[in-house]
Amino acid sequence: MIKQLKFSFPTPFDLALALSAISVLWAVMATKPVEDDFLSYSWQVLAYWKDGVWGLLEFTLQMVLILIFGHALAISKPVSNVLDAVASTVKNNTQAVLVTGISTLLAGYLNWGFGLVFGAILARRIGERTTFKRVKINYSLVSASGYLGMMIWHGGFSGSAPLKVAEKGHFLEGEIGVIPVSETILSAFNLRINLFLLIGLLIGLWLLSKKKYTYKPVQDKGGRINFQGKDSLGWIVGGIICVLAIGDFWTGTNLKLSFISLNYINFLLMGLGLLLHKSLNNYVRAIEVALKGAAGIVLQFPFYAGILGVFKSSGLLLLIAGYFVDISSPDTFPLLTFFSAAMINLFVPSGGGQWAVQGPVIVETASQMGLSVSKMIMVMAYGDQLTNMLQPFWALPLLAITGVLPKDLLRYTIYFFLVGLSVLVLGIIWGF
Repeated sequence: MIKQLKFSFPTPFDLALALSAISVLWAVMATKPVEDDFLSYSWQVLAYWKDGVWGLLEFTLQMVLILIFGHALAISKPVSNVLDAVASTVKNNTQAVLVTGISTLLAGYLNWGFGLVFGAILARRIGERTTFKRVKINYSLVSASGYLGMMIWHGGFSGSAPLKVAEKGHFLEGEIGVIPVSETILSAFNLRINLFLLIGLLIGLWLLSKKKYTYKPVQDKGGRINFQGKDSLGWIVGGIICVLAIGDFWTGTNLKLSFISLNYINFLLMGLGLLLHKSLNNYVRAIEVALKGAAGIVLQFPFYAGILGVFKSSGLLLLIAGYFVDISSPDTFPLLTFFSAAMINLFVPSGGGQWAVQGPVIVETASQMGLSVSKMIMVMAYGDQLTNMLQPFWALPLLAITGVLPKDLLRYTIYFFLVGLSVLVLGIIWGF
């Protein structure tokens, strides 16, 4: 008898390995000099991958910390009480989907790490509460709704690219200076697009919630921790940190919010987490729990950094970006930048890392064409965040908390992708 082959949906780590292989092969085929033989150049490209593996250590730590601090904040008792209160209001599937989606979008706009974990835990709580009440919901869709913060994050207050260019001494300061968040994240262009994106996604969630689905009750509890610390040192230390962070609004030349950077966001998240946990012991335990959710990122980020090394050192990224530049005009360059950023994010799911290599091309071309650099930064950010709906890398903590499978998540995030694609394309055309 012939055994039937069983297809296993790839894990996020499987995808990282597959994309690594594809990037190496693509670089060899597209950039090999005529005088080099195939084997020797393949070895050279593999060396680019090896050298790139540790090329984003600082940024990797920033991303790990933003996830860990956001997670620790999301499981604090005050936030947990809010999650329970919100979950208790759900009476049917449509409410479950919309409540999770709206809450996650708002949380993700504030901070992607907080929004990701907040959405995951809220989806889990709603699943537990509706199972207890015997209310049938589409738990897979509710969990996918808890991932929506990653669709809006790069236009929010933790957006890597706009926060990087707001830092003094960033690598493109000589070309564009320091660009405050008032010209990127808080610009009318970005706020308008985010508003329409929010409306489009909520309409999509409402329509999806009306479709037939398979009901799977949630039995085991997740995202709950029994904190027992009694000391108040966390409240004191966290309060001092928050005062220091808030004090930046009144010091120096910060009227344009140029002080808001990735390090500032992490500093504020740490202070808020300590403040809400009150106890140092509770906060330490929360950080230990949050570290588990970052395990996949710690493992996979070096592989994506290696892919970035291949794209950058082989010249493949500049080849791709240059192709879009060659076929574009001032009217088409914004959209081509958006699509190229969306494609590159599938291989390098790192907004800051992607800006590090794609930014110089965008800045130079935008300057030559007389386009707004601030808007072009956001255009790249939109492309980067859009394909998070197809790339499960950042969904690792959500998958662990909710217990859903990657295939069940992607079954619905593909719809979010299509809605986001439509809104963002129209918004970019309108904005330029």
